Amino acid sequence: MRSREEIATGLAEAGYIADRDLATAAMLMEMLGRPLLLEGEAGVGKTAFAAALAEVHRARLIRLQCYEGLDQAAALYEWNYQRQILAIKAREGHPGESPAAIEESLFTERYLLERPLLAAIRQPVPPVLLIDEIDRADEEFEAFLLELLSDFQVSIPELGTITALSIPRVVLTSNGTRELSDALRRRCLYHYVAFPDVDREAAILQARLPQLGVTLALQVARLVAEVRREDLRKLPGVAESLDWAAALLGLGVQQAATSLEVLHETLSCLLKTEEDHARIDRVALARLVARVA
Repeated sequence: MRSREEIATGLAEAGYIADRDLATAAMLMEMLGRPLLLEGEAGVGKTAFAAALAEVHRARLIRLQCYEGLDQAAALYEWNYQRQILAIKAREGHPGESPAAIEESLFTERYLLERPLLAAIRQPVPPVLLIDEIDRADEEFEAFLLELLSDFQVSIPELGTITALSIPRVVLTSNGTRELSDALRRRCLYHYVAFPDVDREAAILQARLPQLGVTLALQVARLVAEVRREDLRKLPGVAESLDWAAALLGLGVQQAATSLEVLHETLSCLLKTEEDHARIDRVALARLVARVA
């Protein structure tokens, strides 16, 4: 089993700068074989953590994106009805086969379409299963998911019970749009992912954009931290910070304080609503830049 320091180093090599608590949660996830529930605002790096964890373990990342109305068929498996219909048509004119034999031949592995949950338990090497934004799914799906995470086996009426070839490392994420059940929370280890502090965000920017430079990385991180203190509708996440830093780098900005016009023109990388753009106008941006200069 990898130590906390080894996991943190591996995540950093994959471009993800984890704090001590998150590295500890990843270590305990491995030690106890438990799913890890990451909760926090959108854009704080929850999904990116799962991708980096897959790199650390040299494992496949399998992602289930949750949404309202998600059902078992979309998450687990479906039958390839088009191929089944073609197979039926191909057998027309062959009276030697009984209807029962034809039906049985149609519900085999050949016609099975794996969805993320089934694919995750059928990997010979344990993958990282990312169940993204579980709070967007309904409580009925959450109950089904609990059963799967307890047994790691599924029942397909036409094929029987399929038991996991390997136990995936499971990461669940939630943006907090719906209260999750106590049963799901008890089943998982838990970590709240907050926005990174200035130093860690600067380190993230440098890890993803090595040519950025220490000075500009710190300036961008400090500016973004100031922007997040404003009364905005959508706080910018780390992904937006990276986009902004990449835009400034591409436009040749070296010092934020001397590039106010470029900073304002590129705020579309950072702010994603009309209200937020109106709030961070040129005057407000100049005030924020003065704070970090």
